[in-house]
Amino acid sequence: MGKTKHTGPIKLDTSWKPSLWASLVPLGLGKVKPHHIRDTMKLVYENRDNLPYAWRILTQGVCDGCALGVSGLHDQTLTGPHLCTTRLSVLRLNTMPALDPKWLEDVDELRKLDSAQLRKLGRIPYPLSRKPGEKRFRRISWDEALDRIAAKIKAIDPKQLAFYLTARGITNEVYYVAAKVARFLGTNNIDNAARICHSPSKTALKRSLGIAASSCSYKDWIGTDVLVFWGSVAANNQPVSTKYMYAAKKAGTKIILINPYREPAMERYWIPSIPDSALFGTKIVDDFYQVNIGGDIAFMNGVIKHWLEMEERQPGSAIDHRFVAEHTNGFAELKAHVAKYDWATLEKSSGLPRERIAEFAELLAKAKSGVFVWSMGLTQHRFGSDNVSQIANLAMLRGFIGREHCGVMPIRGHSGVQGSGEMGAEPMSLPGGAPLDEENIRRFEQLWGFAIPRWQGDIVGVTLENALLPDGHERKTRLFYTSGGNFLETMPDPGFVKTCLENVELRVHQDIILNTSTLVDAKEEVIVLPAMTRYEQPGGGTSTSTERMVYFSPEIPGPRIAEARAEWEIYIDLASRVYPERKHLISFADAQAIREEIALANPNYDGIQQLKKQGDVFQWGGAWLCEGGICPTPDGRGNLLPIELPELRKGEGEFYVTTRRGKQFNSMIFSKTDPFNAADRYDVLIHPEDAARLGIRDNEPIVLYNQYGTFQGRAKYAQTKPGNLQVYWPEGNVLIPKGVYEAEAGIPEYNTAVKVEKAESFFAEKDRKYVEKPVEEAELTL
Repeated sequence: MGKTKHTGPIKLDTSWKPSLWASLVPLGLGKVKPHHIRDTMKLVYENRDNLPYAWRILTQGVCDGCALGVSGLHDQTLTGPHLCTTRLSVLRLNTMPALDPKWLEDVDELRKLDSAQLRKLGRIPYPLSRKPGEKRFRRISWDEALDRIAAKIKAIDPKQLAFYLTARGITNEVYYVAAKVARFLGTNNIDNAARICHSPSKTALKRSLGIAASSCSYKDWIGTDVLVFWGSVAANNQPVSTKYMYAAKKAGTKIILINPYREPAMERYWIPSIPDSALFGTKIVDDFYQVNIGGDIAFMNGVIKHWLEMEERQPGSAIDHRFVAEHTNGFAELKAHVAKYDWATLEKSSGLPRERIAEFAELLAKAKSGVFVWSMGLTQHRFGSDNVSQIANLAMLRGFIGREHCGVMPIRGHSGVQGSGEMGAEPMSLPGGAPLDEENIRRFEQLWGFAIPRWQGDIVGVTLENALLPDGHERKTRLFYTSGGNFLETMPDPGFVKTCLENVELRVHQDIILNTSTLVDAKEEVIVLPAMTRYEQPGGGTSTSTERMVYFSPEIPGPRIAEARAEWEIYIDLASRVYPERKHLISFADAQAIREEIALANPNYDGIQQLKKQGDVFQWGGAWLCEGGICPTPDGRGNLLPIELPELRKGEGEFYVTTRRGKQFNSMIFSKTDPFNAADRYDVLIHPEDAARLGIRDNEPIVLYNQYGTFQGRAKYAQTKPGNLQVYWPEGNVLIPKGVYEAEAGIPEYNTAVKVEKAESFFAEKDRKYVEKPVEEAELTL
């Protein structure tokens, strides 16, 4: 692979261009849109007790929000300062004081609060314990807490021990130490938040191109002919990226969104730091292609089919035959595979007519360059890896790989996620994504100096389910150690997840705040450990952005929670108590020593050891992976894969339904109202034609139900694809089936089919064959 490096950030063109304006009404008055200035003032007020420290975090630290990689107020893409309200919303987690101990006296009172209210109580002040039947959390010492956890680890089979790390501000150093400690303790049951977001991206890109990360950089958006977003609402989830899109529009790039919902945030956006956009907004997307939920594979097979028809009429008009011949395998097989599908089948599955599919195909065929960006709209399916391999197919057929303004990019929603798998914090690989085969295990045994378990670890969903296995089963989860995370608000079927959590003997919650899952009973004990934020960790830390930029974030002086500890230090202390005679094998003198070892463990990260001060950064792999078309596969070629159409399971009278995000960061909700469409958290986005057919009025109470659960909300007319509904996550998770995982990558399925009725008629009918259990009153409360 080449190692070409990008030059410095691009100078942003802020000249006014009225043809891009979204409205002639200044400041979007009367429009449904975010109110950036008002929100910023509110967040300044919330941080008023620690404003100097808050300012130092913003100007010196690497953003702990999304994975764009803003260091201080600057990034590697565009000149000028960058700041968004998402980062400001997360800021309070770093500046708030410890919670008042009075809240710890009555867990029933805490259970009356939702996670947003719990978050506002303040930081966890010291180690806590609560056993079954106890009404309060009891303060314990660090020694008492870690000794009890260590004793439990020594008393169980390593296969009954599991670790999980979320993406909440966690650094590469913490991921690496956790991955090493898990193996030191004899378990491969370790997983991370990427499992629930982008594991199919890694799996699919590995098999298609031999890579496990974005092949290009954000700068490649600016000036590419076509920038395509597949199931990704970057304007909502990565707000600073709207500046990149603005710059791309100025450079003549066409921006396309492929999504079941015509996302308002991508249609027009008021970018607060660009004068003409702040006043009149910017039209972001040039065209929307509204596919069915799960219809992307059929859509892409249709694109390839149209290209092949173009080639029959005029060879070379759609496919880059030189790139395909020199740099890919499998073209003949892919061609034969696509030929077997008739247009009627592709139209029905995708939800788009042949003419619209052909329109998109010809747009790509005429483009000299293209970048494909996707997120959870593609990955969170039981066929997520196939969705992503289809994107790789399109990119290879057009030669959009390994050069400027071209590439495939799984855009990350959290600043810590990209590094998690690259540090080995997952059940099926070691640092660097090295598979758990004998060769790699021996290499790491030589590096680490201790034996590594050779059995396959469990993904986190299975770990939770394993808590329900009978006593004596070697895989029964008896100790579950989580660094952050709230499975009650991230996994399908929250009631089932609660039962799983209650059946773990000892649960450890290492975190900075309480959430609803912290309050769930355990069979023997719940122990809560107060963690430092990334900005408090001695020696600083690093995080990896979507585009593989590894940034150094320094320790920032400021107030501290007296008993909070750096997360990597906690893991090492615990492991040392389990096997004190071998603790020298797991010890690190400081954060710099961890970075030194990371550079040895993961060759891609050779350079991380040089990051020591604010602003230090390097991009592993160079500007483009697969540069010049040479892939890191055994033969150096990419693999074109024939992808079968998935079975879209929707019965007569049913709708496809998927989950979406509002004003939130992961499961942390900051507003009950979506600022882009004014929807409430319990609103169901439904096309007016579908609603009219069912006699449902706008804002009328309705019920969605299937064999998995029941959801009551209100109809909200929206420009969704007819036959497709959207509910908010995690509120809509009651409808999602438990235990359904993508075969290749293990991601949970977050889509299903439902029936819809008016609430009045639903509750008038007594016998509901689709409802497995009575609807509790709490479920009916809006």
